[in-house]
Amino acid sequence: MDYHEWEPVYDAILRDFGFDRAADERARDVLAGLTSPFDLERLAFVSGARAVVAGAGPSLETDVALETARAAEVVIAASTAVDVLEAAGVEVDCMVTDLDKNPETVERLTHHETPVVVHAHGDNVPALRTVVPECDRKFVLPTTQAEPAGPVRNFGGFTDGDRAAFLADHLEAGRLGFVGWDFDDPSVDAVKSKKLAWAERLLYWIERRRDETFSVLDGRRDGIDVRALPLE
Repeated sequence: MDYHEWEPVYDAILRDFGFDRAADERARDVLAGLTSPFDLERLAFVSGARAVVAGAGPSLETDVALETARAAEVVIAASTAVDVLEAAGVEVDCMVTDLDKNPETVERLTHHETPVVVHAHGDNVPALRTVVPECDRKFVLPTTQAEPAGPVRNFGGFTDGDRAAFLADHLEAGRLGFVGWDFDDPSVDAVKSKKLAWAERLLYWIERRRDETFSVLDGRRDGIDVRALPLE
């Protein structure tokens, strides 16, 4: 994903949520000062592999979801999905997080040489400054939703889950599968519900870019607001 392709969608997200681009950029710069360039060759095993992108929704704990993840060649997990999968004996190959939960998992994975994609945005600077220095930074892949700078990359995406999917796409994964994606989770608040709607839109964009069909979107495509997406 080229940043100039992503930027119009990013602008739409900023407008929709009232977020501050300058705050995202300040967070990006803090993360840049805490990290080094990440060698993407550490994730070369994703290329061509049958990958599952695990969201942290309640359905991840079902037998079907866990078995799907267990059967995958590569598992990229968002946030606390890592803890659910590990508790079920499913190994995670990469974690994607904005550090809003489970910092101990983030730190532990990097010290066990599992890459963790750490995301900077406008309101997580305290977490960046607290958690990232405790990590093995060779295994921290720093990302932003703003323009990339220094070691901080932008592969596209907004929530942990869809950023994991954009990463898998960038790494040229083979077929993508999805578990733990609950777009209609009744337990979340209004802001989170809005974020899930964006995750759905962005997943649809990836689907179109890859000319692939994601079963997690079956029965939902007609209701997706695609006006902000460059689909042509």
